[in-house]
Amino acid sequence: MTAPLRLLALALTVALLPGCAVLRNFEFRNLGIPPVHRVTIQQGNVITQDMIDRLRPGMTRRQVQFVMGEPILGNTFRADRWDYIYTIQAGAQERRQQRFTVHFEGDALTRFEGDFVPSELQVVQDAALQKAVDAVSE
Repeated sequence: MTAPLRLLALALTVALLPGCAVLRNFEFRNLGIPPVHRVTIQQGNVITQDMIDRLRPGMTRRQVQFVMGEPILGNTFRADRWDYIYTIQAGAQERRQQRFTVHFEGDALTRFEGDFVPSELQVVQDAALQKAVDAVSE
């Protein structure tokens, strides 16, 4: 193949490549073509509200590990912090990510933070917010 033909082939490929992105969003069902199956992808530690509700300050590392499981991310430089991350992408839907971090002092759980809060704390926060709204509206 000569150099001009190679250049022409390369230019044609580059010009037509953006069309692939358009086809990704095209509805093939209208043409009678079945959609492509996309697999659900899950990674990390599944985090549930029940797990968060079972955590208490002062728990040992073993107790936290029993409740939450082995942390997916270990930090060599900060052994007093465990990070739990869960990511799921179901088919063509957007990827969702949940994060939760527990902090220790020595062998005792001191605090935790992330996308979840204990149910009791949520009730207290909701009551405080309602009290503030009532005070403002009076």
